[in-house]
Amino acid sequence: MAAALCPCRALLARRGGAARALFGSVRGLAAGPETHFGFQTVTEAERREKIYQVFESVAKKYDVMNDSMTLGIHRVWKDILVHKMNPSPGTLLLDVAGGTGDIAFRFINYVRSVRERQLQRKLKHHQNLSWQEISESYQEDKSKSLGDSQVVVCDINKEMLKVGKQKAQHLGYSEGLSWVLGNAEELPFDDDMFDVYTIAFGIRNVTRIDLALQEAYRVLKPGGRFLCLEFSHVSNPLLSRLYDLYSFQVIPVLGEVIAGDWKSYQYLVESIRRFPPQEELKAMIEDAGFFKVDYQNLNSGIVAIHSGFKL
Repeated sequence: MAAALCPCRALLARRGGAARALFGSVRGLAAGPETHFGFQTVTEAERREKIYQVFESVAKKYDVMNDSMTLGIHRVWKDILVHKMNPSPGTLLLDVAGGTGDIAFRFINYVRSVRERQLQRKLKHHQNLSWQEISESYQEDKSKSLGDSQVVVCDINKEMLKVGKQKAQHLGYSEGLSWVLGNAEELPFDDDMFDVYTIAFGIRNVTRIDLALQEAYRVLKPGGRFLCLEFSHVSNPLLSRLYDLYSFQVIPVLGEVIAGDWKSYQYLVESIRRFPPQEELKAMIEDAGFFKVDYQNLNSGIVAIHSGFKL
């Protein structure tokens, strides 16, 4: 199965090219049903174009802004997501809207760590082997540090993928990693393909969340797991007021100072307020067919991790 995931052109073959994968759900309409872009009312086609422009604009400063906006706490949230996933060697992960690679790199590190522990336990049970035999066995297993695991990063935005690939090269990630241009609402993958589907801080920017959830269900294997990390609704009234003050008064200013882009970060703040609360998103995930759906609030609901299984 791992071999079937590479090269990327094989992954994209099902949908017949990047253009359809990116904008297939627009269907060539100049206008469509009304939706929202932050606090603005726009058509679905306009929203897709505006969001694409947002992330094209912020891609190069995306990581720096994440650290600045969250004081680095986004790193802890992503660590919690991967630990909740608890992937084992051999896991096939699809990370959607993961262009800069944050979840993918954590997944690879986690699986490598599991493999290392497995290898150490294995060698402890072979006390009668010679030093040379132990060394050869260790080197052979070490060369397969991911144990056939693979992560496919799928993002609609070329600039975000470009940043992710540059980071992967700089950090030395190559094994078990693929990059695919694709739309969460019409994924360019076959049915029943992946063990885990993750989307971190991405589903909020999908125009049709229901379609994205249906696609997540479709590409997961029976028994596969859906995990979503997203900004959500704060339960504590005092914290909520402080959070609103920080979001609307500070984050756009940071966007202007660091990324030279006030409007994009104003949209990101507004989009959080328009996103469905925890229970509503849970119901949407269940409507898509997932079972055992639950969520975990982090930092009083500033973000939440939703989980569900395809049974």
